Amino acid sequence: MSSEQHTTPGNGVGPGTDFDAIVVGAGFSGLYMLHRLRNTLGLSVRVFEAADDVGGTWYWNRYPGARCDSESYFYSFSDRLSEDLLQEWTWSERFAAQPEILRYLQHVADRFDLRRDIQFDTRVTSADYDEATNRWGISTDDGGWVTATFLITAVGCLSAVNLPNFEGRDSFRGEQYHTARWPHEGVDFTGKRVAVIGTGATAVQAIPEIAEQAAHVYVLQRTPNYDIAGRNGPLSEEYVRETKATYNEIWQRTRETSFGFPYDAPERPALSVPEEERQRIYETAWAQGGFRIGLTFNDLLTDPAANETASEFVRDQIRARVRDTEVAELLAPKDHPFFTKRPPLENGYYETFNRDNVTLVDVRRSPIEEITPTGVRTRDAEYEVDAIVFATGFDAMTGMLFNMGIAGRGGVALREKWAEGPRTYLGVATHGFPNLFMITGPQSPSVLSNMPVSIEQHVDWIADCIKYMREHKLDKIEPLPEAEDDWVDHHNAVTQATLLPMANSWWVGANIPGKPRNLYPYVGGVGNYRKICAEVAAHGYDGFGMAKYGKTSVTGTRPASRFPVKTARAVIG
Repeated sequence: MSSEQHTTPGNGVGPGTDFDAIVVGAGFSGLYMLHRLRNTLGLSVRVFEAADDVGGTWYWNRYPGARCDSESYFYSFSDRLSEDLLQEWTWSERFAAQPEILRYLQHVADRFDLRRDIQFDTRVTSADYDEATNRWGISTDDGGWVTATFLITAVGCLSAVNLPNFEGRDSFRGEQYHTARWPHEGVDFTGKRVAVIGTGATAVQAIPEIAEQAAHVYVLQRTPNYDIAGRNGPLSEEYVRETKATYNEIWQRTRETSFGFPYDAPERPALSVPEEERQRIYETAWAQGGFRIGLTFNDLLTDPAANETASEFVRDQIRARVRDTEVAELLAPKDHPFFTKRPPLENGYYETFNRDNVTLVDVRRSPIEEITPTGVRTRDAEYEVDAIVFATGFDAMTGMLFNMGIAGRGGVALREKWAEGPRTYLGVATHGFPNLFMITGPQSPSVLSNMPVSIEQHVDWIADCIKYMREHKLDKIEPLPEAEDDWVDHHNAVTQATLLPMANSWWVGANIPGKPRNLYPYVGGVGNYRKICAEVAAHGYDGFGMAKYGKTSVTGTRPASRFPVKTARAVIG
């Protein structure tokens, strides 16, 4: 049965407006959450999805060259969902492209009969907790209204589009596109002059593709990135066979490591080896491709001197591949340490600047002053173009949560509670918002990890928590204030033990004017975080208040020292 047969709003959803759980989003998170709640726990669930099909990130992001930056064989659902699925599905490339990932998620939705509980083309406009009934009331843009005991957000960390309000933007007479809202029919840039604003991960993938078509491409760069070699290519039959034979071991390894990759983390500091050997280690990792270069030494995120050895290695790689020395230096970052901003994976990005039809524009030196009817004007020049591509990213981590209009006890909006920055317990819940769970929310590993690994961990934890509540005849849960304070303090202490606050990255909210400046994902490591969550559950969901509706809360709280600040190396490595 094709996916197109199930994309009308409400198709297959049974009658009624009261559910055990409402899940918002039908990407990796929402699909797995629906499966666990419905198929494992037997709950009544409705999923609201703004798009007309499943896919989440991989539905919306269809720009040229879009692909994942985690290797495809572990950028998928694990044996937690289905060992048979692991054996049935075969990825074609090392780093899968957007169309293949979307087909995979559509296949999952069909194979596990998930579409009948998903309402497509429906956006949540408000979600209000009613203390009198201990239920959430959720309104949607089609005029619908439902209630549920549990509200679970599966909206992704990178889904609220950031489109800077450049002066004159609406006056431009040509075509305008944002990489995260790309036309499904594609765009033909043949013979056109194109301005690309931004040089983050999406731009790094899109620019080489656009340059193949366009008459000329102007790349407007404010901050260069440490783009690292992807080494993408087709997967051999032998590689696929060996991977499928060891999938259980691979997935177990992803759950234990710092970033959710099945790579061994070294115990050596960068300056503990001679320079010649260090260079050889970097070259080996670079040749392997992917994020392996970030896992060559255990102090790259904590020691500025160690980090500089990796930073200069990447800068040298850029210089070796870009013929124009002035352009090469503009592309070589010098204002922040390596890996303190998201390092995009590139496949031919730097060579693009050797083309005659590509011009790099330094908008740090000469900022964009306005969009004109015919192009982009910086302080020093005007660039006449036929199309503008905004590769300007997202209001990450909190943007989509705020856009949903979530209000907790007493009508307090989540946006209001987090006005000075997120306050969560484990990144999965927040005080004052009973029965609200956030999949890969702020202050959890999320975007500092291989996302499917963190998604599955959160979904499984939430499902197990709800199962525990039902077994103990409890129907209300929220973090205790002191537990939330403790986690925020721990999160901030671990953050300050690293170099990550030194960069103006979207990881710290620096790309959104007025957004509170703090590290939004948790950098304590996937494996360590999993252990903490497991311990909380093992102690009766320590730090949470649970109750039977109308009864006094019961808690299992222990002293606020349950998240001691370890040395940074122990936390991250």
